[in-house]
Amino acid sequence: MAGLKTIIVLSFILAIGFLLVILSSALWHNYFPLLVVATYVIAPLPNWICSHAANPDDFMESAGSGVIDFGRFMTGFLVVMGVALPALLAHCHIIQVPAMVMSIIGGLLIYGTIVSFELFFQEEAEF
Repeated sequence: MAGLKTIIVLSFILAIGFLLVILSSALWHNYFPLLVVATYVIAPLPNWICSHAANPDDFMESAGSGVIDFGRFMTGFLVVMGVALPALLAHCHIIQVPAMVMSIIGGLLIYGTIVSFELFFQEEAEF
């Protein structure tokens, strides 16, 4: 059972992630690294939507597995894009390498916090 300490720790880690991404943009006066925030915030949505759209039947375990797999694929694509986008921008000299590193670390902290929040506060299904 997750409590108040879990919420406080997760919010602190989320704040550090956002701070790193914002600083990676503000310190070098280039706001392209802020695109990472959008990808990490949108990343859990396909998984959530597809898990609710699948509506598995009580009698069949494999019902809707294609929809769930598609949601996992899109979530994985968005997470990889959140890491690859700053690397691509740094490779094209649109942002600098320290901004890339700060953006990737901050983005991973943001996504890790979102996943941890979902794991800690997941409701049990009742039959």
